[in-house]
Amino acid sequence: MTSASARMHAVQTPVIPTVAALIAKTPGTISLGQGIAHYPPPPQVNDALSNFWQQPNAHVYQPVTGTPALKAAIQQKLASDNGVDIDAARIIVTAGANMAFNNALLAVASQGDEIILLSPYYFNHDMAITMADCVPVVVATDDNYQPDMTALTRAITPRTKAIVTVSPNNPTGVVYAAESLKAINDLCAEHGLFHISDETYEYFTYDGVTHISPLEFAGADAHTISIYSLSKAYGFASWRIGYMVIPETLELAVEKIQDTILICPPVVSQVAATAALEVGKSYCEPYVASYAEVRKMVLAQLAQLADFVRVPQPDGAFYCLLNCNLPYEPMQVVQKLIRDFGVAVIPGDTFGIEGCYLRISYGALAKDSVDAGIGRLCEGLQAIAVDGC
Repeated sequence: MTSASARMHAVQTPVIPTVAALIAKTPGTISLGQGIAHYPPPPQVNDALSNFWQQPNAHVYQPVTGTPALKAAIQQKLASDNGVDIDAARIIVTAGANMAFNNALLAVASQGDEIILLSPYYFNHDMAITMADCVPVVVATDDNYQPDMTALTRAITPRTKAIVTVSPNNPTGVVYAAESLKAINDLCAEHGLFHISDETYEYFTYDGVTHISPLEFAGADAHTISIYSLSKAYGFASWRIGYMVIPETLELAVEKIQDTILICPPVVSQVAATAALEVGKSYCEPYVASYAEVRKMVLAQLAQLADFVRVPQPDGAFYCLLNCNLPYEPMQVVQKLIRDFGVAVIPGDTFGIEGCYLRISYGALAKDSVDAGIGRLCEGLQAIAVDGC
């Protein structure tokens, strides 16, 4: 009998489609599951697309690593927003941040090599590492989900190739301190490792907390791979456009990978992305300010569960990770919440943590829908705490 490879059997089942299937069986469910921004792309994108169809090269292959126009817009963004001047050859446009991570992984690691993930991790990173026949090494963070440098240092072995950070973090919403990111970058330089920095949520920070890119640190160019996405900041989820900044030594390797898998990023999406980046982060800033208000409302409602739910301070992204003192598997709780209370969340074990953890996303919530969504969640968790699953 033919079957999938043993390697793929070892990859965890993607949780988002699993929860989506449960939602489909319960019409009217409010989803606090998938991380989606509730707002659309800038209107300037429509203008750019209306002119796209008349371009003579609109429907032919274009450069493997991205169009000159988009790479120039990314260079300007990196200079203005991240404070770094990057040669265009080091910028690789990808079909989303997940592809950028896979590019990085295939470029730096061989079969059996180890990639360090901080716990809780972004599940697609764990899945990609396993698909590449590499070994995810999960290192616990502290009680506030900040990196533990002692634990990280101890986890390094001769097979270690990279340390992965996600800040602002998915699933916790935590923003890693600049000194922690600097320490990780220095640790990678000391041990000859790559620092893969996922910065998808760079603009989503609150209460005066700021994001810093490891690209800004002195000496970072030789070993730092930074990954970005337009999906959240510009409402571009379905357009599948992201980009990565890589060391010069990886340019040929990543070009080989991308040419094999993608040939070139979708040109229509690149035209849209160029228009969005030319508008700049000023477009998403009012939405981030709105998220700040939604976040306050979410945390205020969750506070009523303080007797059995712990929610570490989420200073970034649009997630909260709930540590629930409940004697149930997280998927049991997820199923109960959808079936009986019409609200969906993501089980925490998919992020590599044990216990009854739940991730909620308030990215899809406008202010007028917070009370309904979080209200159902609180009502459901209180009922489960009393009556069980």
